[in-house]
Amino acid sequence: MTAPVLSVRDLQVTFPSEAGRVDAVRGVSFDLEAGRTLGIVGESGSGKSVTSLAIMGLLADTAHVEGSVRFDGKELIGLTDQQMSRIRGNGMSMVFQDPLTSLTPVFTVGDQLVEALTIHKGMSKRQAWARAIELLELVGIPNASKRVKSFPHEFSGGMRQRVVIAIAMANDPKLIIADEPTTALDVTIQAQILDLLRTAQRETGAAVVMITHDMGVVANIADDVLVMYAGKPVEQAPVGELFAHTRMPYSIGLLAAIPRVDKSEKTPLVPIKGNPPSLVELPKGCPFAPRCPIAIDACREAEPELLPVPSLVEAGTHVADHKAACIRVAGIEDGLIDGEPVFPVPEIPESKLTRTPREERPITLEVKNLRKEFPLLKGAFLKRRVGTVYAVNGLDFDVRQGETMAIVGESGSGKTTTLLEIMDLAKQQHGDIKIGGVSVADLKSRSAERKLRRDLQIVFQDPMGALDPRMTVGDVIAEPLRTIGMKTDPAGRRVDELMELVGLNPDHADRFPAAFSGGQRQRIGIARALASEPKIVVLDEPVSALDVSIQAGVINLLDELKVKLGLSYLFVAHDLSVVRHIADRVAVMYLGSFVEYGDVDAVFDNPQHPYTEALLSAIPIPDPVAERGRERIVLTGDLPSPTDDSPGCKFVSRCPLYQTLDDARKARCETETPALTGAEGVHTNACHWR
Repeated sequence: MTAPVLSVRDLQVTFPSEAGRVDAVRGVSFDLEAGRTLGIVGESGSGKSVTSLAIMGLLADTAHVEGSVRFDGKELIGLTDQQMSRIRGNGMSMVFQDPLTSLTPVFTVGDQLVEALTIHKGMSKRQAWARAIELLELVGIPNASKRVKSFPHEFSGGMRQRVVIAIAMANDPKLIIADEPTTALDVTIQAQILDLLRTAQRETGAAVVMITHDMGVVANIADDVLVMYAGKPVEQAPVGELFAHTRMPYSIGLLAAIPRVDKSEKTPLVPIKGNPPSLVELPKGCPFAPRCPIAIDACREAEPELLPVPSLVEAGTHVADHKAACIRVAGIEDGLIDGEPVFPVPEIPESKLTRTPREERPITLEVKNLRKEFPLLKGAFLKRRVGTVYAVNGLDFDVRQGETMAIVGESGSGKTTTLLEIMDLAKQQHGDIKIGGVSVADLKSRSAERKLRRDLQIVFQDPMGALDPRMTVGDVIAEPLRTIGMKTDPAGRRVDELMELVGLNPDHADRFPAAFSGGQRQRIGIARALASEPKIVVLDEPVSALDVSIQAGVINLLDELKVKLGLSYLFVAHDLSVVRHIADRVAVMYLGSFVEYGDVDAVFDNPQHPYTEALLSAIPIPDPVAERGRERIVLTGDLPSPTDDSPGCKFVSRCPLYQTLDDARKARCETETPALTGAEGVHTNACHWR
């Protein structure tokens, strides 16, 4: 066997804090060989990013690091920052989560690439610029010879991440660490970035450490997996072995909490209840025991070691490279222990409404010919209109009682603008918005508008940003009640009811939002939205900022409230796995228009528009066998300008189907705007040839 590029032994990182010593990383060990990818997964606070920063030598001076990190045979612990600077960006490089903060805004991307090349490779400026253009071409930046002189803010998020990857691979490193490199990106861009990382690995022969919370990404790219909890590895195995024969209850919980885009069953997700422990003075015993459904008294006596477990593939033997930290591991098989699920599947109650056919349910939201245009202005002082941005371009849909309608699409497609127009009760020149049968065009006074707003509430993406940090949770939830004139005592009782309804303790109503976890804060936002007893709740990416374990509990709560209260949801998300699980109907949006619309199972099982096919093919599936055997549809070409409202299909410049057509059919795509056709109300699409 070849010597590992990276060898980590008993890595420990501590930080001082007002509450005491924080044991952020508590004994991480692994080896990583050239050309292989290690996926490190776990919830927020598990120690994933701190591990990577310790390897790179990028922790604050207050951090205390012990153990051993050997890179290419050289010990890194104890090196000065100057010594590490010779290695960082040369032998080892890092791709951070937010590409905009990784790039210096006052220098062009070319300057930043050239800097990396001249410092470490000693190239001349001419050679470095030629290499910079070559690298940008390699990562798929169009017109690289011109874009090399652009500044970071002139690129989209996905393009900026491509530039960061180009910088990371500039000096042919032996190790690339990618810390959540796809978290904030659309699924189509995420698929391209994962392909780019594989390209970087192939071009440089580098070993890769992929840090992520997305088990689908791990199934896509990793060779080996390290699952971390409370700063320590709890399961370690080759990717196929870990997914097929998961043995640690925490790992089983992570997989059970993930919605699957390839599964049509509407069974509830399995959340991991509770929150990760504080890393200040951890109690003795297994840190996962308070959240583990199969914990016994012995689990609380001593923390289990990471030891080899019996393999289900080779019964009766031990596989040294599959390890788990659980004293009950021998009895766990296929997610079961003693014939029962390790994590029992919760039940979502049914109601008469769920059995009522859609056409017999009342319409809670009706939208006809919704349009939103923004003027494109030019001039510093005397501004003049030079064009129009067509953000939303003629949408028609309705949402019935007890139904979830989802709108999906890439960033910039008009999803959020659609929500804002509805929330603003915007009067339409040639269309209409009706809430519970009441048209916004008929609103003649502020009191009538305020009355209608009680039927329409919203839950935002960022739960902390949506809550006033200076108000107690009780006041946050009670604010809408006071606005509609409810007295103090009834409002207090209603706050207690709402907190119980969303799974929070009413005794905590006097606490401030900062005292709650992310999932709990989102539940507070949901309770506030329900205060006025609305008919429809608008959900703008309500779970995208949450860990998968917490996300599952919030999704189950939304499902349960929909059944209990007969709510309707208008749901916007970029995670199509969540949409598949929660939605009844789905609309796929592209540059302001719907290109496919219908029942969620019809659209997901039989996508008809080429754009929908590309979106679905880009979603990672948490199954290495299925994920690596899929055929991906990679979108190429540039988005057309949103200021262009000329006839023709807007998807032409990126459409893989268009490339296969003859000239006559291509001409129709270029000159005739396709309409939504198909089974009206069941499954329609806007493609001439599908």
